[in-house]
Amino acid sequence: MTVFSELRMRPAAVRRGWDASTTARLVMAGTVIFTLLVGANLATPLYPLLQANLGLSALGVTAAFASYVLALVATLMLAGHWSDHIGRRAALILAVLAGLVGGWIFSQADNLVSLSAGRALQGVAVALATGASAAALRELLPSRPEWASRFTLLATSGGVAAGPFIGGVLSMLPGPTTAPYYLHSLVLAGLLVPLYLLQARPAIKPPAEGRPLRVLAPRRPSVSASARGAFWLAAAVGFLSFAVFGFCLSLAPGYFAQIIQTDSRPLIGALAGMTLGASAMSQLLSVRGRFVVPAGLAVLGVSVLLLAAAAAWSSLLLLALASVCAGLGQGVAFRMVFNDVAAKVESPQHAQIVSTVYVITYLGSAVPVIGLGWATAAFGLGTAVTGFVILCSAAAMVLAALTLRTALRPAR
Repeated sequence: MTVFSELRMRPAAVRRGWDASTTARLVMAGTVIFTLLVGANLATPLYPLLQANLGLSALGVTAAFASYVLALVATLMLAGHWSDHIGRRAALILAVLAGLVGGWIFSQADNLVSLSAGRALQGVAVALATGASAAALRELLPSRPEWASRFTLLATSGGVAAGPFIGGVLSMLPGPTTAPYYLHSLVLAGLLVPLYLLQARPAIKPPAEGRPLRVLAPRRPSVSASARGAFWLAAAVGFLSFAVFGFCLSLAPGYFAQIIQTDSRPLIGALAGMTLGASAMSQLLSVRGRFVVPAGLAVLGVSVLLLAAAAAWSSLLLLALASVCAGLGQGVAFRMVFNDVAAKVESPQHAQIVSTVYVITYLGSAVPVIGLGWATAAFGLGTAVTGFVILCSAAAMVLAALTLRTALRPAR
């Protein structure tokens, strides 16, 4: 089955290509979304440099960041279900191609418009890969849905965490705002080879004869009554989580640089990605129990407050400790609620529902961060960040209280 026949939703009668093992397919699905997210976050330590070179304000930086998130959210809403109809491989190939174009435009940008256009295409790429890779991982591990969710979150959180550090290291090469994207483009182009050679599996929802393009039209997601509570809890925890992550990936580099008084891009990138790195590593922890979610949310709530304390005391140690604890608390809590909704959703709806969870989750990276950019312009970075972390902490504590109340019910 060729990529072109998949895109036309007319699979060939004879399946040709590399008949990869389940392990190879797992690695490939995770590697694609990981690599795309690395590319989408290479810019994090570069924002102070881009801000100086292009004459951008703090609001301009958050607008460039938000263009990525808004394009990602729009694509998830419009095309989150496409991989069910065109096949997982075809969706991943489209994602890689969009990522290549977006990275190139961003690397050549000389104004806010082209910068935002490149970021928007990177958002499209991540969105196309999100539902496809998550669904592919679940299909490859049908008897182990919890591990499928762990691999999904490990690949996504790991990619977002690694991007800032890799961007900071590669920015030490000649051409600090272009070299990271040239090297990343080579890696993405290399991924196209095994994806093209792979023997694709049939789409789980092939279109009916006649008008195949109708199945690609946007649709309103529906969640069964039994999964609705789990869906909204996962969406709320995800929104809060990515509000914190959005800060780490946009204005945090400049904020952290002020705290520790450094202009080292590798160090700033490492600090910006520390929270997400801890979140990724938490997927390897086997923590269970009724109180894991409220405990994780409480740790997140306390940790984000400590970020403001680290600024007040100019403490690098406290900054690192708070970042790691925030990531661990978020990672454990989000994995539990994500596993819950994934287990309650029927397999044919998995890609669409997971995409919808991520629609709400990624909005957390856009809406609060845009507000933070406005507040920074109005009140200054320190005051705006202090208000932001207080709000995030309060939201985490409210969610912790609600989930604790639910956890205590069976014990009565």
